[in-house]
Amino acid sequence: MTNTRKMALIAILSAVSFLLMYLKFPLIPSASFLEIDFSIIPILIGMLVLDLGSAFSILLIRTVLKFLFNNNGPSTVIGLPMNIAALAVFMVALYVMWSKKQTLKHYLIASSVGTLGLTLAMLVLNYVYAIPVYAAFANFDIRQILGVSNYLFAMVLPFNLLQGVIFSILFYLVYRAGQPILRKL
Repeated sequence: MTNTRKMALIAILSAVSFLLMYLKFPLIPSASFLEIDFSIIPILIGMLVLDLGSAFSILLIRTVLKFLFNNNGPSTVIGLPMNIAALAVFMVALYVMWSKKQTLKHYLIASSVGTLGLTLAMLVLNYVYAIPVYAAFANFDIRQILGVSNYLFAMVLPFNLLQGVIFSILFYLVYRAGQPILRKL
């Protein structure tokens, strides 16, 4: 694949990923501020068709577009770095454990590890980064409103586990349906 074609594919997948960020919804009714979007699917397609570096490029371009054109203030500024870190963990797990040997067994293992890694990353990032930063800059002190353990274990943990499972199932369905197209790329 030529560099021009690779750059064009990165640009297209970044734009699609950015647009998919607009389609978001909460998974847990009591935590409606935790929303899932499907912007990771084009990123994972880029990882599969191109390479891990290209997938990171798509992730970063999508994030910059979100910051510039769909910025919701403190929640965007605080949430985007966490989103990058969590999706990066998920991507790396899939790339390392599945992209070389693309069997269903390896996919299940890789997506399970990715889901657990994503969840663990979000638990840690929420505890050390989001909770203190929201309290300091957004006047939203989760410690006083919900309690840290209630927030982490009743909201963040189930949300991210569900999110990882949904990402895994949806990407595998897209991968299986798009195999004839992906082989041509």
